[in-house]
Amino acid sequence: MTTLKTRDLLALGFMTFALFLGAGNIIFPPIVGLAAGEHLWSAALGFLLTGVGLPLITVVALARVGGGLQTITSPTGKTAGVLLGLAVYLTIGPLFATPRTATVSFELGVAPFVGDSPWALGSYTALYFGLVMVLALFPGKLVDNIGKLITPVLILALVVLGGAAFLLPAGTLMASAPDYHSANLALGQGFVQGYQTMDALAALVFGIVIVNAIKDSGVESESLHTRYTIIAALIAATGLALVYVSLIYLGATSGSLTPDATTGVKILTSYVQHTFGGWGMALLAVVILLACLTTGVGLVTACATYFCQLLPCSYRSMVVAMSLLSMAVANQGLEQLIAVAVPVLVTIYPVSIALVLLSLLTSCWKQARRVYAPVMGVALVLGLIDGAKAAGLVDAPQWLTTLPGAAMGMAWLTPVLAALLLAAAADRVLPAPDAAQV
Repeated sequence: MTTLKTRDLLALGFMTFALFLGAGNIIFPPIVGLAAGEHLWSAALGFLLTGVGLPLITVVALARVGGGLQTITSPTGKTAGVLLGLAVYLTIGPLFATPRTATVSFELGVAPFVGDSPWALGSYTALYFGLVMVLALFPGKLVDNIGKLITPVLILALVVLGGAAFLLPAGTLMASAPDYHSANLALGQGFVQGYQTMDALAALVFGIVIVNAIKDSGVESESLHTRYTIIAALIAATGLALVYVSLIYLGATSGSLTPDATTGVKILTSYVQHTFGGWGMALLAVVILLACLTTGVGLVTACATYFCQLLPCSYRSMVVAMSLLSMAVANQGLEQLIAVAVPVLVTIYPVSIALVLLSLLTSCWKQARRVYAPVMGVALVLGLIDGAKAAGLVDAPQWLTTLPGAAMGMAWLTPVLAALLLAAAADRVLPAPDAAQV
């Protein structure tokens, strides 16, 4: 029986870490640290719960059901599962997240040196997605190409940046912003900001990439697939946690450089310029480019795998299509991408989190579908309300704004948990279905 050696597991874990670590993961923590100030550790804990904890739980849930979104959504019914899959893959894939890897890496790592003209962006995205396409066309070599070659360079650069944050801080801790004025407020704000990484959604996509990489290594045992996936997720979660903590600390101690910064971009560039000078800016460019490239490869690979199972197309043709579509969308610019995607993300997150929670408890139900349907339905309705509100189409109902967590954008949580309790109680009371009905 084929098994993975320790070095292979480390490579798999590094690959998983690199898949999750995009430019957004590097940009958001510093602004959280700057706002948190003296309450940075409370904010860091909240950020880690959603930025690391949710993705880890999602990967574990996927590993338990075999690593695919189609399997984890099967209790919802085929139509609902396909619709949710399309929503997740299109959002994380060619309509937003994949193009964002190119636009963010361009604006942070390339534009400071060559300018941000449409011609420069177009040329860069053509080269960028050409490289993404080549790497994604050989998924069986993902561990070699990413885990063993690209990722060590990325990790080394992050070690330098993260180590400098603690050894060479730009200043001392500043007073907390009003939204972070107490430890509890900082915890809540950090919790909400962790959603910005979008790694919980990405985990729904990357689960199949990790499992396929294990299968391509010759491992046939399903129990080993699950075990190795969880090990890889733990390695990735540890790496992400270290990156987030160091960058949050960097932001918290850089207030004297950028007291009025509104994004992590300005904080990072100001700190790197202050601490390392010109060569440091080149280092930042390398970190951003590698982080985005590895994430882009993972997203294109996962999306192509998913869509070639739905459509009568080959994997290679889908890789080409995903890359070309992502390149076209990327040329619309980062600001436009964010404006369009925010309402979609606000809608999908409650549904995705509810799905993961239900899948972890799936062994508790007599008939999974009669629990999944009401809980997912409530999550979808409330997600649609939040999405419409984010798009400026409607105002949230008054009763929704008074629920626990409403101030943090989590008003949907209480109704979803209530629906879960009621559905679980009904499932216990009702008789178990015949085998033919399951």
